[in-house]
Amino acid sequence: AFNESDMGSQLQMNGLGNAYVLILIDGRRLYGDNGGDNDLSLIDPHNIERIEVVKGASSALYGSDAIAGVINIITKKHRQHGTLVENTSRVGSYGDIRQHNGIALNYGRLSSYTNFQLQHSDGWQNTSEEALSQTEYHITDSRNKTVNRHTNWQIAERLTYTPTARTELYAAGSIYWKRIYRPCGHHPGVDVRTYDMQYDNASASAGGKWSLGKSGSPRFDTNVITLDMDWKRHAYNYVFTDTTLTDGYVDGHFTNYYPWFPGQKELQSDQRLTNISLKAVFTLPYDQQLSAGLDYRYDWLKAPMRVVGGKATDNTEAVYVQDELQLPLRNTVSAMLTAGLRLTRNEEFGMRLTPKLSAMLKAADLRLRASWSQGYKTPTPKELHYQYVKNMNGVYLYLGNTGLKPQTSDYFSLSAEYSIGQLTLTLSGYYNKVDKMITLVTIAPSEAPGDLIVQYDPQRVRQYQNMEDAKTYGLDFTARYQARHFTFGGSYSYLDTQTNQYDSEKEVMHRVTIDGMAHHKANWYATWTKTHSQPLHRKEGGKMFQPVSKGIGIYGRLSSKRYYQIDGDGKGYQLWRLTAHYRFNVTPPRHPRVGLGVGLDFGIDNIFNYVDRTPHGLHLGTTTPGRTVYASLVVRFNQGKKLTNQYKSNFNSNENEND
Repeated sequence: AFNESDMGSQLQMNGLGNAYVLILIDGRRLYGDNGGDNDLSLIDPHNIERIEVVKGASSALYGSDAIAGVINIITKKHRQHGTLVENTSRVGSYGDIRQHNGIALNYGRLSSYTNFQLQHSDGWQNTSEEALSQTEYHITDSRNKTVNRHTNWQIAERLTYTPTARTELYAAGSIYWKRIYRPCGHHPGVDVRTYDMQYDNASASAGGKWSLGKSGSPRFDTNVITLDMDWKRHAYNYVFTDTTLTDGYVDGHFTNYYPWFPGQKELQSDQRLTNISLKAVFTLPYDQQLSAGLDYRYDWLKAPMRVVGGKATDNTEAVYVQDELQLPLRNTVSAMLTAGLRLTRNEEFGMRLTPKLSAMLKAADLRLRASWSQGYKTPTPKELHYQYVKNMNGVYLYLGNTGLKPQTSDYFSLSAEYSIGQLTLTLSGYYNKVDKMITLVTIAPSEAPGDLIVQYDPQRVRQYQNMEDAKTYGLDFTARYQARHFTFGGSYSYLDTQTNQYDSEKEVMHRVTIDGMAHHKANWYATWTKTHSQPLHRKEGGKMFQPVSKGIGIYGRLSSKRYYQIDGDGKGYQLWRLTAHYRFNVTPPRHPRVGLGVGLDFGIDNIFNYVDRTPHGLHLGTTTPGRTVYASLVVRFNQGKKLTNQYKSNFNSNENEND
């Protein structure tokens, strides 16, 4: 589940937030966050082939950050011989613009894919009222927006070379830019903003895949070795919009009340990641598949005004192995056993083993699964060393904590899946116990460094601390019915969380709820889609018109109240969406290998115009501005062996599992 805003996406899985969910793109780590939230704008949605989700602790195979689960986004590889040029242009309410362009070239052993994406929104303001509990007087004319105006763009390139039928080499890179524009009001400390926020990202990667030949197994195709090397950068800057006096480092020297002028940029943080991964997959006798690998990760952080000492680094190495064993029991009954183990060494926290065990029993149309796995997550450089001030309806002082300990978890799950004709039902339950969970805790000013209290006189001091323990447990139920043209489905999730937090001021233990938890979530959808597997033909102006598909869908999602320790709870809500699409091809009669694919999309989001008008400074249930509309034009030109403008429609999947 996630909520998206100008600052990124507030992701949650099994009751745990962004820091516990590992997001991968083609098996490689997504790097970069805005205010602690995953910036999913780094992912071009039009270049997604499919999304794989693994719930539960996955540290044995994927390493740190995978305590709640893993989301692996598989991108399109564009292996079709010839040339492909594609364009998607979308416009919508509140200045919503989403642009995608791609050029794929595939000739002989060399292929290339270049893509550009741009996203823009004018933002919106659901209320002009500030929370009275956080201001000195009642403010009803604030200029703070619910979602600020923002723009981001990205250019990416991937080159692939196949010197032999069993060898594939690649090199890729990208440049990303984002700016969040903040309006300035007239209430000091509340809506007076003198700078915008800008993010500059870059990445470079290279690697290869070597196939060692057929495995001889009916279930596993090949023996494969892969090597991936990644370098990524995420820089966060203030871009001043008015003359501002602030403390900062100028030419390497700390200066009090240094004047910054409009257009000047001040670095807040510069994060860099180097990641090298070597993986091998082999087929063993008795229908087994063995996966083994080595991982190396180096984190580098520079934040002159946000980290004690200005810089911090972290090194982690790991070796892992996982074995899958297929056991045929009867004609229609089989079982699969999976066991994995990962050894991690961190330069500051030493070594740790994390195991995983799972089993699946398949009997005709019934599948039963059970799993247990451990998670392990070391404190990040930010959590250890961060020290910064944030003006947010008052001065907030945030502190790192060098006394933090690594977080560990035990995850248990049971699930059953049953298919009856065109109906599929799934029921699963899980329990995740996290020890030494790291979270921001409000502390007494007396516990903070005295010089910082004197310097900033903060309204609130928050510090990263280990909780004693945390538990999340819940049930998930999904149902899906697939007919010839119609698809109906929905899901329901129940979640509860508990954690014990020590109050050092009162010297007592408090039981609290994990921030952002909602007991009940549900979504549902109904779609009608007609696909022309044998296109209808008619000539228009010497060209062949070929309808491909058309459809309409309605989607709904619901969330109960979200609980938070401070700044109020988020309201429950229910939202509905209506979408429609039409696809067709245009192919010259004498040139079947050249064609033009055209698609039209239309949608109405939040049909019943629900708006959460909770005052600024308090938590929202949802940031939606109310009813919005959008329209998209998709154009694809293909020249090669054959025309493949057969659009993949998302109508038969639940578009609303994003909340």
